[in-house]
Amino acid sequence: MRRYLRVVVLCLACGFCSLLYAFSQLAVSLEEGAGGVGGKPQAAAASWLGGDGRGAGRGVGSAGPAAHHGRSDRYGVKMQPVERVHLAVVACGERLEETVTMLKSALIFSIKPLQFHIFAEDQLHDSFKGILDSWSFLQTFNYSLYPITFPSENAAEWKKLFKPCASQRLFLPLILKEVDSLLYVDTDILFLRPIDDIWALLKKFNSTQIAAMAPEHEEPRIGWYNRFARHPYYGKTGVNSGVMLMNMTRMRRKYFKNDMTTVRLRWGDILMPLLKKYKLNITWGDQDLLNIIFFHNPESLFVFPCQWNYRPDHCIYGSNCQEAEEEGIFILHGNRGVYHDDKQPAFRAIYEALRNCSFEDDSIHSLLKPLELELQKTVHTYCGKIYKIFIKQLTKSIQDRYDRPPKER
Repeated sequence: MRRYLRVVVLCLACGFCSLLYAFSQLAVSLEEGAGGVGGKPQAAAASWLGGDGRGAGRGVGSAGPAAHHGRSDRYGVKMQPVERVHLAVVACGERLEETVTMLKSALIFSIKPLQFHIFAEDQLHDSFKGILDSWSFLQTFNYSLYPITFPSENAAEWKKLFKPCASQRLFLPLILKEVDSLLYVDTDILFLRPIDDIWALLKKFNSTQIAAMAPEHEEPRIGWYNRFARHPYYGKTGVNSGVMLMNMTRMRRKYFKNDMTTVRLRWGDILMPLLKKYKLNITWGDQDLLNIIFFHNPESLFVFPCQWNYRPDHCIYGSNCQEAEEEGIFILHGNRGVYHDDKQPAFRAIYEALRNCSFEDDSIHSLLKPLELELQKTVHTYCGKIYKIFIKQLTKSIQDRYDRPPKER
């Protein structure tokens, strides 16, 4: 009898263990099927790309801390997902070096792991892949490369709007269907503080806001939209789309008010009618279209201060960005080609310093002193007169990120 009872108990124990194992495997498979928060985003093809979507060429930098995305470890302990910052850029023509410098500035100060979404002409893909793969030792980012794609029936019209490929940004919510939120920047952007800080502004959106941008001008007397625009624009001086933070889930769901029909239209349905109506009246292409959209839907826009998108217009006629004067420049936007000529040497000095520095701690530390000496040579310009605002936040970022012991970073 005792032997019989032992066999029964042993069988029950084995059955119970098998049941636990089956449930644990089921849980893991469900998590993997759901994709998990922070998992590798797929290069989702827009509907106009057809079945194969032209296959976005996809390179991956070392996943590093982003590799663990909501799965259980071998002991069944739940691992918390790591949030990643999604950064998108569109590069055409001779914008490779500028784009790479922008990406480097994002990596130097970032805290969370990054996911780069790089839309580029086909001939640039190999160069991007070679450079980004050489950074894989950082283990702090992944990247995806995508071809430039527009709706086939109007591709030529979209591609030549303003600058080649610039209007690609309008279609990001429709292409990156699996991405919830995204920071889009122009190629001529430099991050002077952690990208995590502008990403954190997503949490300040109210329930109606879907995107965030900075004003086009702080001073109406030198504003472009309020003096010359032949179309509706947001607020008093319009907004600049060179730095655009988006909750793309909300953008895809929203029905937008417009002046073309009494029916509200979704993002994918409003773009072409808007271009057809205003194409003879717009100067700055996709940025103008965004201004028109948010003119009719002002409740949907979060406006952040000029220090998050600091451009030559903020200093070439005298300083007019008060927030930058007080706290320094957070994100530098070198439009007007100022990184590559001598018209605004203060902007060029920042660009050259970041372009030439490496990811070594010593290199990042050592850029400050020679950079300040270069900036002191620019005081004959209006922007150079206030050169200290160019390095105020940069100095703080380097101290916060690299002067602390590794465990405190």
